[in-house]
Amino acid sequence: MTARERLALLLDQGSFQELGALATHNMADFGLEDSQFPGDGVVTGFGHINGRRVAVFAQDFTVLGGSFGVVQANKICRVQDLALESGIPLIGLNDSGGARIQEGVGSLAAYGEVFVRNVLASGVIPQISVIMGPCAGGAVYSPALTDFVIMVRNTSFMFLTGPEVIKAVTGRDVGVQELGGAEIHSTKSGIVHRVAESEHVAIEEVKALLSYLPQNNHDDPPQIAPHDSQDRMDDELNTIIPNDDRTAYDVRTIIERVFDRDSFLEIHPLWACNAVVGFARLDGFSAGVVANQPAHLAGAIDIDASDKISRFTRICDAYNIPIITFVDTPGFLPGIEQEYGGIMRHGAKILYGYSAATVPKISVVLRKAMGGAYVAMSSKQLRCDLNFAWPSAQIAVMGAKARSASCAGRRSKSRMIPRP
Repeated sequence: MTARERLALLLDQGSFQELGALATHNMADFGLEDSQFPGDGVVTGFGHINGRRVAVFAQDFTVLGGSFGVVQANKICRVQDLALESGIPLIGLNDSGGARIQEGVGSLAAYGEVFVRNVLASGVIPQISVIMGPCAGGAVYSPALTDFVIMVRNTSFMFLTGPEVIKAVTGRDVGVQELGGAEIHSTKSGIVHRVAESEHVAIEEVKALLSYLPQNNHDDPPQIAPHDSQDRMDDELNTIIPNDDRTAYDVRTIIERVFDRDSFLEIHPLWACNAVVGFARLDGFSAGVVANQPAHLAGAIDIDASDKISRFTRICDAYNIPIITFVDTPGFLPGIEQEYGGIMRHGAKILYGYSAATVPKISVVLRKAMGGAYVAMSSKQLRCDLNFAWPSAQIAVMGAKARSASCAGRRSKSRMIPRP
């Protein structure tokens, strides 16, 4: 779709008010005086999504490849400033070939103006980026600074250096999708929070995500009419956790039964799968959900899971969304790669996120809460407001078998030490 078609699908009918529709670049010195188009490759303005005011910009690839120049930056910066002043969410639809080379270093400086506004708005107003086409070079930093990134499978990609540069430097041939497609960023890099199968689905994802978020950090998230009774009971929860603590199960089945039906929207569903995070509703109220996933790595916390959990808790805290944590983890993942990769530094982010959060916090120990992971996962000592234990809960420094093995090892070593 074109930029205007995308905005027409995103916004309520007849609600769009455009800014800077006639702005054009001044590029006569570079021989582009015949390539001036009103709007300069980006459509900016305000509108409504389900009756809520939002600020939007959509890059237009049909105008000079959507290339980013000074005028385009001025338009985007203007709508960023107005969104922050008005306290309304900002949604960017990215589809650009990158910096406009003809404008030289001015186009690079223009990126910096956008970046600083992304930072100033971070945690103040929700920022959502949708990658609809190419997004390369300096253009990738703006989406990376926003709260949520959505990509369209097969038609969008994002990377810092393209395949030609990589081949020239490393000699390796790589395609754009293999280098920076939705599959890569949703499973390996963790840059992308949701992947859509089409542009229509991506726009619906934006609307769904926005329904859990407030207008700004001074407002409460919107409440909707719940689909089921707040007194609903579910006997299946009594037997859903296996008696054998080594048996895996999918924690999503518990989440879906505890919260309002069909209300769980998972964030990062394909990355760091040993942790599950997302938004759900209780009696129509928005809540952030964090859970260990026993079906993957037995729920052990590694570097990626630490980043996933900590970032999500910080977002919930910024936007006044209560955090509910389901704990079932044997601890932090052991291994040389984890230690060399800085698991202590990354794991400490979880401690920071929960400790600093001032929103209501509830934790439920489903089965195992062992060692340092017990403390990290919203323990009472990290100022969690309410801590519950499932009948199958185990809280300890380590499991019984691990403790037996550790004690046996210590006894054998003590016999090897000669007496003085």
